[in-house]
Amino acid sequence: MPPPIRDFNKAETHMADQGRAFDGANHLLCPSAQPEMKGSTVLGVVDGAAGHPELAYLNQPLPVTEEVLRLAGPVKPTEVFRFAAHCEEKACRHFDGTRCQLATRIVQILPAVTEGLPACIIRPTCRWYQQEGKAACLRCPQVVTQTYEASDDYRRAAEG
Repeated sequence: MPPPIRDFNKAETHMADQGRAFDGANHLLCPSAQPEMKGSTVLGVVDGAAGHPELAYLNQPLPVTEEVLRLAGPVKPTEVFRFAAHCEEKACRHFDGTRCQLATRIVQILPAVTEGLPACIIRPTCRWYQQEGKAACLRCPQVVTQTYEASDDYRRAAEG
């Protein structure tokens, strides 16, 4: 597995090209996808303490395979990885027909956890970034799919 991005300036320089290579089409990507979704790729690895997880973004696309999912064992892959995949729009409970309400709630409820844009390979095609802009990116590193120690605000943002 590629190491997390640590040279953010270098990653920003190549971000747009990587985003196009990642998606292969003009589909917007959900940065909070499930591993079984179409085109699912590992976006990052969950790092930090259980009460304060933080996403360590990968510096290149890593398609989801059975082998990758086994690396999470014995816990669920969603406890170790965060995934990106094609936004399922109307098939998703967070989509209201035009907007991702999860992204809206994250921006409205959760605090920013970084001052600068994280180095993210999907930003050019990210549904959250396209919809909410930089505000979504400043909150994105704290979003994890599976958590057992979520604050009330985190639960409100996640569940609506």
